[in-house]
Amino acid sequence: MTKTTMFTNLKGNLFGGITASVIALPLALAFGVSSGLGAAAGLWGAIIVGLFASIFGGTATQISGPTGPMTVVIASLVLTYPDNPKIIFMAIFLAGLVQICLSFTGVAKLIHFVPYPVVSGFMCGIGVIIILLQLAPFLGLEASGTPIEQIFQVFKHLPEISYPAIILSIIALAIIFLTPKKIVKYCPTSLLALVIGTVVSMAFHFDVKTIGEIPLGLPHFELGLISFHDFQAILPLAITLAVLGSIDSLLTCLVVDSITNTKHNSNRELVGQGIGNALAGMFGGLAGAGATMRTLININSGATGRLSGVVHSIFLICVVLFLAPFASQIPLAVLAAILIKVGIDIIDYKYLKVIAHSSKADILVMATVFVLTVIDDLIFAVGVGIVLSAVLFAARATQDLKVNTYDHEIPNLDGDCKLYLGILHIDGMFFFGSASTVLARSEALLKKETIIVDCQKIKSMDISATFALETMISRLKGDNIHVIVVFNNAKIAREQLFSGLSQSITRHDIALSMDRAIEKATRYHNEKGTCLIK
Repeated sequence: MTKTTMFTNLKGNLFGGITASVIALPLALAFGVSSGLGAAAGLWGAIIVGLFASIFGGTATQISGPTGPMTVVIASLVLTYPDNPKIIFMAIFLAGLVQICLSFTGVAKLIHFVPYPVVSGFMCGIGVIIILLQLAPFLGLEASGTPIEQIFQVFKHLPEISYPAIILSIIALAIIFLTPKKIVKYCPTSLLALVIGTVVSMAFHFDVKTIGEIPLGLPHFELGLISFHDFQAILPLAITLAVLGSIDSLLTCLVVDSITNTKHNSNRELVGQGIGNALAGMFGGLAGAGATMRTLININSGATGRLSGVVHSIFLICVVLFLAPFASQIPLAVLAAILIKVGIDIIDYKYLKVIAHSSKADILVMATVFVLTVIDDLIFAVGVGIVLSAVLFAARATQDLKVNTYDHEIPNLDGDCKLYLGILHIDGMFFFGSASTVLARSEALLKKETIIVDCQKIKSMDISATFALETMISRLKGDNIHVIVVFNNAKIAREQLFSGLSQSITRHDIALSMDRAIEKATRYHNEKGTCLIK
């Protein structure tokens, strides 16, 4: 990192970093409390991940820290290991290491191939989860269990709701949604809600649950030895965190690219995120990822380089060191209101607006991912969505494949009889999903002595298609049918021969045009002395 890279546009980067940190402060506190690890973990997660992802990451203006999806996974970990934070921080540490390992595999580029309905269903699911998880604290009740379980808990304990907590929640929501835009330019609504809500609570001595004590000073080393059994148990969750954080960060990178007309380095971004999460796990911080809203605010405030992310973290360190006593008085109901707004913002309205005009397949994928995200597992939901998208795409591609069979009449060289060839024409994507269609259509030509398989308009072939073609040719030859295959060029022909076609044909059975194939067939039958009758 050169001096020019770090200190170019000093004013814009300073202002962008400070503005982003003001936005990050209430979110870090809220995510920390929501995760079950406490507000301090949220703050140190924002500080550590934000700092090291900015320095070592692949997107200069990205602001990283605790996000909704990561917090949801951590919360499930806390539910599983409520009295053993060392296991949870070990999972965060391992997630960072996994991200670093992923950077060396080139897998980051695959983010471009995740179908949009999968992303949309995932984001809508995360938004709903965050909202459901805040229902209890919004009403002043104890929060416990999964999102669905919390709905039943809320109804069960309705008589115990805290009216002061509801008043604070409503005040915070009103500030967040109704503050004039002129004021929003100078002070983020979430920070305004946090300060006013806390002041109101303290002024009227409301008996509500608060964040509680935030330790002053620097964080302590939190990693410790765990049993092999615990390691086996948390490894899948660590991988889930790593994959989720990577997807979250890389999606934000794509947004930044489109806005700033730049190109991020996906592999380097995973290294930066991995270092940040590994160190966050070591020192008691919440896992984080690239945060879209904070990043966009950073850019819109004038940031153009990595210094903005460094400034963001330094500002938050000052909050921990000097403002912790005030932060400890923040009511949980106010944080719940802030997170409900986060959940509402995460929901993908862009797709919901046009969902009525989407294909049934896209709607099915989106709905499946959404439901599985809310009621089951985040990564499982994404995995199912990708697989379902692939299956539906294969089905559509199979329908688009055109396989035609017809006869072609040519007089033989002596002109005393006619030659009838069977031609199998394949047009479209020839792959595992459409192989059976091609094989079935070839049955219509079994009575011909020569068949030309025209592959010139095949858009793509996988190994399944190659083997299906080889099986079809072997079957036809088994019925004493002469087969000629037509490819576009010699390179494709060689590739197919090396991939498996050499088991049933040689280069003499291949032509590079239909005219050449018909010429070969005519010569073959003239040499053989046959006169084919239709």
